Amino acid sequence: MAALTTGFYAASKGGAGDPTAGGSSGGKCSFRRKSPAPGSGGGVRWRSIAGTRPSVRNGQLLVSAGLPALDQLLGGGLAVGTLLLIEEDKYNIYSNLLFKYFLAEGIVCGHTLLLASAKEDPDDILQELPEPLHDDKYKKELDEVSSHKSQGELDISMKIAWRYQNLPKMEQDGPGSSSRFGHYYDVSKRMSQEMIHSVKCHRFFLPEEITSLPNVESCALTHGYTKLLHSIQRIISEEGFNGSCPQKKQKNILRIGIQSLGSPLWGDDICCADTPEHLHSLTKFLYVLRGLLRMSLSTCIITVPSHLIQNKAITARIRNLSDTVVGLESFLGGEKEANSLYKDFHGLIHIHQIPRLNSLIGDVSDMKDLAFKLQRKVFTIEVRDRSPSACVDSERK
Repeated sequence: MAALTTGFYAASKGGAGDPTAGGSSGGKCSFRRKSPAPGSGGGVRWRSIAGTRPSVRNGQLLVSAGLPALDQLLGGGLAVGTLLLIEEDKYNIYSNLLFKYFLAEGIVCGHTLLLASAKEDPDDILQELPEPLHDDKYKKELDEVSSHKSQGELDISMKIAWRYQNLPKMEQDGPGSSSRFGHYYDVSKRMSQEMIHSVKCHRFFLPEEITSLPNVESCALTHGYTKLLHSIQRIISEEGFNGSCPQKKQKNILRIGIQSLGSPLWGDDICCADTPEHLHSLTKFLYVLRGLLRMSLSTCIITVPSHLIQNKAITARIRNLSDTVVGLESFLGGEKEANSLYKDFHGLIHIHQIPRLNSLIGDVSDMKDLAFKLQRKVFTIEVRDRSPSACVDSERK
């Protein structure tokens, strides 16, 4: 269809297919793609943007979340112009790790960052980003972890029925795979200062920003939400991410990371009462934010302490106003920590919602029983039924 449209455009402008052009076509229409003139700037395609690729489903531009296994679960990656909501685990350990993966991936790909927080100084968060792993180092790490399996576990795995052994494993797209997207990171090491300073990073630290606001509220939003929306809108507009003022250099992606949104540190009280005073403040913020994302070359990740929100109706609204919703359930300090069925993992990951673009509702992932674990230096996601103990118990039942 693109070739036909371009050929029609060339013919209508007196090209090879125009009978008035005096060419050798003799009045016949030539459906040839018209090449842009050198240096004209035309023909720039989405795939020319570093760290992106088109979706095989709908052609939507995708970026990596910083964890290839999570990209696989979400249909190939995060769609540009969408919002990823991470529901924090109880102690905000693993959700904070996914948050840093997202930022680290942006730095490796050369994307512009906007880091917002009301708890930690954005500069301190940048200093804690993990170091990228090369392909050979990642293979070595996985080999070392797998070699530590006891002989007893190997004997048990021999007894598992074939239908369990053939279950898909989320980490199968390792280095060297043609379908790989994104990078791997070593959480035991920190990213170099040279790499951090190689990209442009905007910071938003609420304790520094809120002092410049008057003691009034606008649009029923808290001071922190209003100031953050103004900052996001200004960066998108001034740096050409919205298309109204195109970027002068090569096109780039804006990655927005917002930490622990909805917590009392943001001036919100949804975690403090069942009927909070700012009942609709966060939902209105998300509504406006999605409008900004849809019209720009940007993608956003937000972590929310959903386990602290007492009114579950607010949690449902927050999910509905997000494109992708991922929940993390840590075993630390819980009953499942001592359960033998979960001894090989550190928690469960729940894919509550994945985006169904150009639709009023989101889709639901068909992958269930997903678990995660931190293997020394690498964060992995697996299908829980692959665990030998779980499979043996299933066989007995």
